[in-house]
Amino acid sequence: MERLRCRLFSITIYLLSFSRCISASIASPATARGSTTPAPIVVPASQSFEGIDGPWSSFTLQIGSPAQDVNVFISTAGYQTLVVAPEGCTSSDAANCAQLRGGIFNRNQSTTWDPNTFSPNKTGTFALGLEENLGYSANGEFGFDKVALGWQGSGGPSLNHQVVAGIADKHFYLGMFGLNPRPSNFSEFNVPISSYMSNLKIDYMIPSLSWAYTAGNQYRLNKVLGSLILGGYDASRFVPNNLTIPFNQQDIRDLTVNINGISMVSEDHSQQAELLTESIAAFVDSTIADIYLPLEVCKRFEDAFGIEWNEGVQGYLVNDSLHDSLSSKNPSVTFTISSSSSTSSPAVNITLPYAAFDLTAQPPLMRNPSRYFPLMRATNESQYRLGRTFLQEAYLIADYERRNFSISQCSWVENAAQKVVAIHSPVNATASTPSRSFAPGAIAGTSIGSIVAVSALVFLLYHFVIRQRRRKQTSTITENIKDSSESSIDPDIQEKPQEIDGDEFKGHEADGKALPGLELDSNMPAGQELDGKVDESEMEGSRGWAQELGIRDIAPSELAG
Repeated sequence: MERLRCRLFSITIYLLSFSRCISASIASPATARGSTTPAPIVVPASQSFEGIDGPWSSFTLQIGSPAQDVNVFISTAGYQTLVVAPEGCTSSDAANCAQLRGGIFNRNQSTTWDPNTFSPNKTGTFALGLEENLGYSANGEFGFDKVALGWQGSGGPSLNHQVVAGIADKHFYLGMFGLNPRPSNFSEFNVPISSYMSNLKIDYMIPSLSWAYTAGNQYRLNKVLGSLILGGYDASRFVPNNLTIPFNQQDIRDLTVNINGISMVSEDHSQQAELLTESIAAFVDSTIADIYLPLEVCKRFEDAFGIEWNEGVQGYLVNDSLHDSLSSKNPSVTFTISSSSSTSSPAVNITLPYAAFDLTAQPPLMRNPSRYFPLMRATNESQYRLGRTFLQEAYLIADYERRNFSISQCSWVENAAQKVVAIHSPVNATASTPSRSFAPGAIAGTSIGSIVAVSALVFLLYHFVIRQRRRKQTSTITENIKDSSESSIDPDIQEKPQEIDGDEFKGHEADGKALPGLELDSNMPAGQELDGKVDESEMEGSRGWAQELGIRDIAPSELAG
C-alpha cells in the first residue's frame, strides 16, 4: 500500500505539471501569440547588502500563506528555492540570527505548505546536491508552497505549489533562488517537477526561458544594487560585445567559459603581471562568493598582490597594512573570456578593480570581522569557478531556448535610465509590444487544463485504489494484481521541458535518472534531517576557516523542528 501511495503521489505531481502544459498550449496558440507576448519581469533587489562573506545585494521572496518575507541570494547553478528554516538559528547563535540570515521561513505557519514525503524518514529531507564538488554536503527539508518574487506589495509574480527547501547549514548563510530551469526529481518513478523558471514560461508570464543577472557592489556609484530580469535584460547595465557562448554539454556546468588570460596592472602602470598562461574552462556560478583557480595561478596572485595563503583558515586573509597598500596602488585584474581556448575566437575582457576583491568575513564565519581576498585554490578542474565576486563587474545573460549565454563588462553610467529588452522565444521573435494581460484563451486554457488534470486524477484514484482493493478480495489473481499495478505506470511519462515553446531545453528530462543530490537515499538515517554537518575530510579546496570558524556542526537534536 505504501508503494501504491508513492505512485499516486508521483502521478499527482505529474498531473499538476501536465495541467500547466495543457493550459499553456491552449492559452497561447500561435494566433494569440502573434499579437502580444508577456513582458520581462524585473525582480527588485531588497535594498540590503547581506551575508557573512561580502556583503552582497540580496533579493526578497514571499513564501507560503500568509506570506513570509525572506531575503535570498541568486544562484545561477541552482534550480530550486532554498530558505532558512527555524532550525538554522539555535540558542547558541546571535540574538539577531534570523535577521542576519535574511529572515526565517516557518513552514508550520504556512497553511499552504505541502510536505514532501518521499524521503525514507518521511520528513522530506534530501541532500541539496549544490556545490558538492566544492565539499559542501548540506541537506534541506523539501516541500511545496506558494512563492512570490519581491516584497509584499511589489506586484511580483506568484506561483503556487513550487519546490521549496528549508535549510539550516550555515555555509549557505542566506537562502538561494535558483535560476536554472532544470526540473527536480524526488522519486524513483522519474516524474520531474518543473522549476520556478519553467513554470513562469509555461504559465505565459515571461516571453522566453531566459534571464539576466549581475551581482551589484558597494564600491561604485554609492552602492549599486544587484539586477535580475527574467525573460529579458537591461541594456543600460552593460557594454555590448559580439561574444555568444554555447551551453556546455554537461547541464550542471552549462555556463562554462574559457578563461584565456588573466592579467594584473596597478593604477599607475608601475606593476604588471600575467597571472594565467594557459587557457582553462571555468563555471560561472553566483551561488558562491569566491573565484576558484589552479594552484599555480593562485601563487601568481600571491606574488602580484602580496597575499598569503592561511593554511588554518584555508583562505587569504588581508591585514590592515596590506589593505592600505593595495588600496593605494589600486591594481585591477582583467579576465579574458571566450567560448574556446583558441586565441582567434571572439573574446571579451572583464576588468575588476581591487575593491571587488576587498571583502569582509563576518561572524560566525570568523570570530571577528576580517578582510579577505576571495580567491580559492582549486584541487581539480571541476572546481574552477567564477563566483559572485566576478559578477560584481560582469553582466550575465542566459537563453535556455537557444542554449547560449553572453558575458559583458558592466556599464557604470550614473543615473542611467533602465532599458529593459525582451528576449523572445525563437518561434515568437517577431511578437509585438509586450503585455501582461491574459487573453480570453488563457482563462479558458487554465480552466480546461485543470479539468483535464482533475479528471485524470479521478481515473487514477479509481484505477489504483478502488480497483486494486476489489481485486485483492480474490486471492487467486494476486499475482495478476501485482503485474497490473506495476505496469500501469508508463515509464516514459514525464514532463519534457523541451516541449516549451522555442528550441529544446536539454536538461535531465530524458535520462531517466533522478537529479544529482536528489536521488532517494535509502541509507539516510532518520535523525539526519537538516543536519548541516560538513565532513572536513571532504572539504578539499573549500574554505574551512578551520581555526577561526565559528560555525559548528548542527546536532540532529537541534533540528527537530
